Amino acid sequence: MKNQTHTLLKNIFGYDNFRPLQEDIINRTIEGKDSFVLMPTGGGKSMCFQIPAMVFDGITIVVSPLISLMKDQVQALKSNGIKADFFNSSISVQEENEVINKAINGDLQLLYLSPEKLISVSNTWLKQLNIKLVAIDEAHCVSMWGHDFRPEYTQLKVFRNSIPNVPFMALTATADKSARKDIEDQLGLTNSKLFISSFDRKNLSIEVRGQVQKKKKLQEIISFIKRRKNESGIIYCLSRKNTEEVANHLKENGNSVAYYHAGMNHEEREQTQTDFINDDTKIIVATIAFGMGIDKSNVRFVIHYNLPKNLEGYYQEIGRAGRDGLPSETVLYYNMRDFVLYSQFADDGANTAMQKEKLNRMLQFAEAKSCRRKILLSYFGEHLTENCGNCDVCENPPKDFDGTILSQKALSGIARMKEKDGITMLINVLRGSNNADIHSKQYFNLKTYGIGKEISFFDWRDYVIQMANLGLIEIMYAESSALKITPIGWNVLKGEKTIRLTTPISPNEKKKKPNVIRKATEGEANQDLFTALKKIRYTISKEEKMPAYIIFNDKTLKLMASDLPTTENEFLAISGVGMSKMEKYGEEFMNVIRKFKSAAKPRKIPTTKLTFDLYKENLTPKEIAEKRNLSITTIFSHLSQLYTEGKDIELEKYVTKETIDKVRIVFNQFNQKIELKPIYEKLNEEVSYSEIRISITLILKNE
Repeated sequence: MKNQTHTLLKNIFGYDNFRPLQEDIINRTIEGKDSFVLMPTGGGKSMCFQIPAMVFDGITIVVSPLISLMKDQVQALKSNGIKADFFNSSISVQEENEVINKAINGDLQLLYLSPEKLISVSNTWLKQLNIKLVAIDEAHCVSMWGHDFRPEYTQLKVFRNSIPNVPFMALTATADKSARKDIEDQLGLTNSKLFISSFDRKNLSIEVRGQVQKKKKLQEIISFIKRRKNESGIIYCLSRKNTEEVANHLKENGNSVAYYHAGMNHEEREQTQTDFINDDTKIIVATIAFGMGIDKSNVRFVIHYNLPKNLEGYYQEIGRAGRDGLPSETVLYYNMRDFVLYSQFADDGANTAMQKEKLNRMLQFAEAKSCRRKILLSYFGEHLTENCGNCDVCENPPKDFDGTILSQKALSGIARMKEKDGITMLINVLRGSNNADIHSKQYFNLKTYGIGKEISFFDWRDYVIQMANLGLIEIMYAESSALKITPIGWNVLKGEKTIRLTTPISPNEKKKKPNVIRKATEGEANQDLFTALKKIRYTISKEEKMPAYIIFNDKTLKLMASDLPTTENEFLAISGVGMSKMEKYGEEFMNVIRKFKSAAKPRKIPTTKLTFDLYKENLTPKEIAEKRNLSITTIFSHLSQLYTEGKDIELEKYVTKETIDKVRIVFNQFNQKIELKPIYEKLNEEVSYSEIRISITLILKNE
């Protein structure tokens, strides 16, 4: 099974290795078991159900509320030669019938449906399908504790109960501890295993700018964009009016920009989103209505013009930058007016107390004086041991002191109060306050009552927030925001670990932070060639009417521009290049590279030479693959290329004469065209791509 999944990963998607947890999730799914996948935006969730879908002899149902994401993912799958389609409100009755027929006839491996459509057809034609897996994307939408609750998701449990033996996979990028159990219950997952991927997106720099006046803020944003000419970005605003004002201001300064909000009609929103996805518009100024379902991989920056209302939303929004793994930037502007406005919204909405607590946590993050990445990851239950070095606080560290004893006082108070109360009650106990709540709960009898009376309420609140940000305590929203001590917190309380806190600064004492907005570092790619490759990609995207990043993302283009592949084997060795894309686009991109090759000097040793050097040390292909962290298929491609170039390679020992004869018959049937995929399919997928490549090399060499 391992060989099959790795072969699919390389041949279909062009990657040599799975990301962390992906392989475990895929194997569990193939075994027919339920899974709950919690991965950050851009963390590789889709691969977890797409690979099993190609292994199963049947159809995989993917439930998603995001029509634009369905279109994106289906286009990307089709470009990789996978049979996929979607069924939602955006298609005509005739198109619906075509999709239904393909699904019933077994001509689809993946079918994407909106939850509304799934519920409406679950007792009709859907019953005729051989369903082998159901993936619920954006699973947080089922939970009242989530930040994006959608009532139609709660009906999915009925569908789950109708096919109890089919594995279900819930996937989301945002679910705190309160929401996770709720999601499992609401979707009816049975004995599911929770997979939590690291939420650390190291390629994203984080900066927060507080209390910046509107005029100054616009000037800073214009300067920021000017230094990043022709790069894609998203600017999030609190109101529709803001989006139009900011967009018009940027447009007056010569930028390629459009605004997006829920007040526009459907056609306008659709066109704006399409123009952004296709790189016809570089910058979108939008309310948070924009971005759900955007799979655009080359967004280089995300700016928040206002304070977001919770950390889940903020994290998901900044996660739309740098999905290709290249350095990208995030900047958050905030002021107290944003906070007050959101508080008023919360008063008028559902779950008022919880929404206000999450808003408070967002403000605490914005005003924090410790590593911001640590705070974000701590919120999602992940703890960094070292500061990130890629946020504004790390670049401008505040003064700190040994806060172990002070933290122990607060932790002792929480423990003696049985972890049942929130921040305000804790501080009142520590300061020895004389109020009715303390008397009714008999807290004045606690040993911690009054042990911190010399510290002001403002300072204590700052220290407790720092403790939460450092992962010593958690705020449990589902339990009236009670403070709970984490394992790290218990270590501090027992004297097994020391902790450092920063000196509080009152709002009046705060100095304006210097503008430390950074420029993303460039890779080693030849910039002229990279630009030329982007140009040919844009031309192809227009011809094929698909987003440019679906053809190849920026990271793959940069690898092309640094490795300079000009043969089929070299091109296949580039991460992100699968067989289908190599056959479709390889020659066009390699022609561009060939023209530049004389001017663009390779900046590193050719990948085939590195393989040859290890081969000469008598390492086996498997050992070379492990040492170079490449797939065995890639190593055999290198060896075939080296053999063709006349290098001393004993290629014959890696393939049998019987296999060569099989390949020769089909190769001749195709008039000796070097197209591996048709030969692979003609041989009923019984001969690997490596064996086909080696056989063709030997056939051509010996003719």
